[in-house]
Amino acid sequence: MRKNNLLLFSTIALSTLLFLSSCSVKVPDHVKPVSYFNSKDYSGKWYEIARFDFKYEKDMSNVTAEYTINEDGSIKVVNRGFDYIKNEWKEKIGKAKFNGPITQGALKVSFFGPFYAGYNVVAMDPNYQTALVFGESTDYIWILSRTKTISEETKQNYLKKAKEAGYDLDRLVWTEHDKD
Repeated sequence: MRKNNLLLFSTIALSTLLFLSSCSVKVPDHVKPVSYFNSKDYSGKWYEIARFDFKYEKDMSNVTAEYTINEDGSIKVVNRGFDYIKNEWKEKIGKAKFNGPITQGALKVSFFGPFYAGYNVVAMDPNYQTALVFGESTDYIWILSRTKTISEETKQNYLKKAKEAGYDLDRLVWTEHDKD
């Protein structure tokens, strides 16, 4: 009986640690989120200009993210894109929470219950028209814009910042968008 209690305690302790670690997200050393973040100004629709491909966005064009502030201060996230291989639209709804002060662009996002991933706005123009977002590792990066294109100057500035942070720019996928 004592062995069973020890096994049960160990299982509960391990499960609790795994659950707690899935809820916490640290800002990586290579990341310095913007310190002038305002969730109200960040809200609305963003077009994905570029990303590193991963399984949830593979073969996607016309990718957008829409952010809406919830009553509790968290942010509703709606990611949408067209899977051009399956010829269908896909949508994922998630939630973002601040990972520090609400004036800092460090957030954590979840599309799967208690499991969060880092979402760090590291560069953004003062009018909230373009943004560079790093994940919690150099495996995740997004360039976003309020329009379907960005200026060459902004593109080069963001690419320089990403390269300096250790991102392999050869992995970037440039998102295609239909013309209006």
